Amino acid sequence: MTRRARRTFDRQFKHNALRMILDEGIPLEEVARNLDVNRTVLHRWKQDFKSNPDDAFPGHGGRRNGLEEENRRLKQDLNNAEEERDILKKALAIFSQPKKIASGS
Repeated sequence: MTRRARRTFDRQFKHNALRMILDEGIPLEEVARNLDVNRTVLHRWKQDFKSNPDDAFPGHGGRRNGLEEENRRLKQDLNNAEEERDILKKALAIFSQPKKIASGS
């Protein structure tokens, strides 16, 4: 079984696909077939757009609402704290080992 590489779609492509569905009345399945996009992906885009049309599809570097931005920042802070903790654990293990005394012969 060969898997297709994950494709990305820009904001304009998504809006055009939804325009065909919502404004022109073309069935979702037909738009999915014509654009070679999975129908569940189109359905998710449609739900996202209907729930928040102004902030739908922010993309990379796009606008995020306050909660999304805070969530991103908190995840980044958590990752940093976990990395620091792991480094300190390793340092503690190294420095808490008994020192070997060299015997003079």
